[in-house]
Amino acid sequence: MVPMPDQVRPEQIRVIIQMRTTPALAAAAFGAIEAAPALGITEPPGVELDPTYSPVPVPPKPSGEGAAESGFGMSASFTAAEPPTHVVRAAVQVDAWSDFLERANNDENVVEVFGDPGIAAFESRAVCPTGPVGTDLDVERLLLVEELHRRGMDGTGVPVAVVDSGISLPFLRRRGKKPEFNAELSWGPVTGQPLGDMPVGHGTMCAYDVCIAAPACTLIDHALLTSTTAGGSIMDGFLSDAVKSYGVLLSYMSRASKPVFGDPSPRTLVVNNSWGMFHPSWDFPVGNPQNYSDNPDHPFNIIVESLEAAGADILFAAGNCGPECPDSRCRSVTDAGIYGANSSSVVTSVAGVVISKDRIGYSTMGPGRLEERKPDIASYTHFAGSGVFSADGGTSAATPVAAGVVAAIRRRYPASVLSPGQLRDLLRDTAEPQGDEDFDYEYGHGIIEVQNLLDALEEI
Repeated sequence: MVPMPDQVRPEQIRVIIQMRTTPALAAAAFGAIEAAPALGITEPPGVELDPTYSPVPVPPKPSGEGAAESGFGMSASFTAAEPPTHVVRAAVQVDAWSDFLERANNDENVVEVFGDPGIAAFESRAVCPTGPVGTDLDVERLLLVEELHRRGMDGTGVPVAVVDSGISLPFLRRRGKKPEFNAELSWGPVTGQPLGDMPVGHGTMCAYDVCIAAPACTLIDHALLTSTTAGGSIMDGFLSDAVKSYGVLLSYMSRASKPVFGDPSPRTLVVNNSWGMFHPSWDFPVGNPQNYSDNPDHPFNIIVESLEAAGADILFAAGNCGPECPDSRCRSVTDAGIYGANSSSVVTSVAGVVISKDRIGYSTMGPGRLEERKPDIASYTHFAGSGVFSADGGTSAATPVAAGVVAAIRRRYPASVLSPGQLRDLLRDTAEPQGDEDFDYEYGHGIIEVQNLLDALEEI
């Protein structure tokens, strides 16, 4: 028996099945039929296809270095020789697992079966320090927010997807933040909850922190972390829901160019992700074909690359498993804990520092699993800000603080002028190193440094 993730119910294994595209899958993906079509691989006893999960198209893997610089034409960014695929979601009884894998291996329509691990918000449960260090006003000062706004960089017209537990716009407005909101592009796996008016929690904190540097941005609410199992919380979810979320965003980025949100480049998009895996046991073992954490061919890792190639700036939190003060869910695993897409070469992986510029003890250190030189940069966290928690903490807060800077800059430098890869390089090149080397596993290339960044942008 192949080892299983221990974060699944004892009797079931959740999986993502990547299928070669058929007319029925394509019709379900575009809403022409209401439920996922029947598949031969899911018909035997012990295998249950999720009929509520409409198939998600997954583009072929981007063709490599320079794909995002091709003018964002999808045909130029992806390997045309590979056939299109869709993914569906299923649950397999443990006693049916071996037979299911054998059938999958012999089914010409199945590309691969992958794990659907649990994911969770990188909120700060660690108590180091016990209270906030400084306030969001200190963060504004360190980020030169007044200077950004003087130069017209406040995020106006720039869409920012907060992929998290949901946003409460009324709460943000009571706290003095008045971003725009796009309901059409918002998404969540649980129906019946009003997106943009979700319960106040982790996602609202992230949205507030984006607005520190980009108060006029247009928020998109992707309430990913609301798909729970019995005993779960509103800040847990599944990776298959992240595939769905990114499918929605990729569809937006792939549309024909036309003015959107008043932005001269409709393909500009910033995506904040303050979530991930806390421990290897949430996943299949490294080397297993179903593995996510170290597997560049997992559908979620591919769709992340595809979204970046289409012009999106994607930021992921490094995690809260730093050796000095790890979250209890890390189970004492504090080395190489930047898993999966959080360590992708096409994202900006963000570590956490307090306003004194010292790395906070729970901030996960590299190397990363997909790309060794992670995190990329460090940003500010553990300050009094949104009021959702006593401190906006974890790398959960550090990431939207940096995402707000990116959104502010995109007001003047859209992705059609400066590709996501180029801006990511500038963030790294202009960061303030913390030590004798230009890179280390604690701070990455250093702490985000806005003045250096502005100086570099003027030379473009």
